[in-house]
Amino acid sequence: MSFAHAHLLGIEQLNPFDIITLLDLAETYVDLNRRDVKHSDALTGLTQINMFFENSTRTQASFELAGKRLGADVMNMSMQASSIKKGETLIDTAMTLNAMHPDLLVVRHPHSGAVDLLAQKVNCAVLNAGDGKHEHPTQALLDALTIRRAKGRLQRLNIAICGDIAHSRVARSNILLLGKMENRIRLIGPPTLLPSPFKDFGVEVYDDMREGLKDVDVVMMLRLQKERMDGGFIPSEREYYHRYGLDAEKLSYAKPDAIVMHPGPMNRGVEIDGEIADDINRSVIQEQVEMGVAVRMAAMDLLARNLRARRAEKGVMV
Repeated sequence: MSFAHAHLLGIEQLNPFDIITLLDLAETYVDLNRRDVKHSDALTGLTQINMFFENSTRTQASFELAGKRLGADVMNMSMQASSIKKGETLIDTAMTLNAMHPDLLVVRHPHSGAVDLLAQKVNCAVLNAGDGKHEHPTQALLDALTIRRAKGRLQRLNIAICGDIAHSRVARSNILLLGKMENRIRLIGPPTLLPSPFKDFGVEVYDDMREGLKDVDVVMMLRLQKERMDGGFIPSEREYYHRYGLDAEKLSYAKPDAIVMHPGPMNRGVEIDGEIADDINRSVIQEQVEMGVAVRMAAMDLLARNLRARRAEKGVMV
């Protein structure tokens, strides 16, 4: 498999062939994860360090499980009690980590660009687990795998991304990935949560759910990220749900076989009706969680192959 990248920092650096390569490998890990024995030796002898400067449940657990199933030695660093809290700079932290000779570094950080800065300072593969409002590449890849498995293809679909676009790194990564794969993308949300720069991505923008959802194949809801808001972006959660929360009536405007997605965690009764979220005929939210482990296994596997190849060229023992 050809995947010519030292790090996975964003979707922006990937081409369609890279995306397909990663998704095809992830398919094999979906099969592995459904067996009684779920282990591979792809990362045997390698060390994976997870650094989450923001709280996370799904993403951190998924990366940890992915690393362990591939045979890596996995360490989770508690960044809430780290030296950064005592005044250490991110670069000093990177230099300290580098001295420990990790092989894979998984990083989530509240500031855009922080993960890229770390990647420039360490001698290992770095995976972006979300940086500020910039990107969340593995989320977009797991969403892509979920769509491909549900719809049988990842091209020429009508896909609606709905809700808090302004604060969502998930939205940005999905817009980039789905655009590269020749899909028609619609962004739906209140004007206060639809920043104008996204219009430059070749997407259609709607502030009416019913109009925006008409005849779409995929409905991707986003979490209302109140922790990133510093002003009155919405009048109230009740009003937001009334106008932009996904319920059966609004979903009826999409195609009859349209799937419903959400990256989690969900605010039921705010972004999505609980019955829609749990509808096994429409919702693929649980499948997204399952695909997340497989996609992260595939990403770490490919980066580890490249890391070993570079070290072998330099005559470094691997």
